[in-house]
Amino acid sequence: MRPAGGGTAFRIDLHFDSGLAFFLSKQDRATALTRILREKTSIKDAIEACGVPHPEVDLVQSNGATVPFEHQLQTDAVVEVYGVVASPATAEEHLQQRRVARFVVDGHLGRLARDLPFLGFDVVYQTDPPDDLLIAVAAAEDRALVTRNRRLLMWRAVRHGYCPRSHDPGEQIVEVLRRFDLAEVIAPFTRCPACNAMLRQVKKRDILDRLKPLTRLHYETFRQCTECERSIGRGRTSANWKRGSKESKVGCSDAAATPIRGQRSEIRNEAAGPDWARTSDPALIKRML
Repeated sequence: MRPAGGGTAFRIDLHFDSGLAFFLSKQDRATALTRILREKTSIKDAIEACGVPHPEVDLVQSNGATVPFEHQLQTDAVVEVYGVVASPATAEEHLQQRRVARFVVDGHLGRLARDLPFLGFDVVYQTDPPDDLLIAVAAAEDRALVTRNRRLLMWRAVRHGYCPRSHDPGEQIVEVLRRFDLAEVIAPFTRCPACNAMLRQVKKRDILDRLKPLTRLHYETFRQCTECERSIGRGRTSANWKRGSKESKVGCSDAAATPIRGQRSEIRNEAAGPDWARTSDPALIKRML
């Protein structure tokens, strides 16, 4: 490819909003990033060369004009890049779909992969999947890829995605709910923690012979998976779903998300999340967000 302008170098000044500072080095967060280019380059490639994955970007402006990721840089330009949350983009300018409720979660985020189905969201997860499988599932099933590996999010096939900023699982789920605008569609106690299928209401007397003694005493409301037929009890006096207690489950495994197709699920039995993440009251969860 011949250099733009017959070999003449041109300058690009990139300004990233505060929501994208996580992806920049500390010395680059307080000022514009300057790049000297010698050949035509897509604005997507210029942004990702700075370390910011395209699924994290909702609005790009070049010299004051809103442009798509395919826009080609070939002369001097000042580029403004905005993240998804609090994006100033109009309805026609958004580069990202704000609400996505189906996910594929990377192997290092096992606790998040358990908490999302608890809140009613469709998740596929496996502890050590190859990168190309994660990308393929995200693309084929139109799922958002959630990973802390920013390079994975830079694959062109990734349409929706998010990189949790925090290492804390309780904070990670708050981030995901906010990024994908999910507060209004939270539906706890509706999805099976073993196979990810939907739950249906069942009467206690119909499964009484399967209940453990403490479960019979403390649980009055039960739901059963429409696929694997596991039953899950909901506390009589508490709004919490006691996922961390063996007595709260009736023949239910510790898995909480659908294994990626063709892979064996190996979700670890980790401690339950914070109380706000286990409450079954959607209104309370919304207030906590």
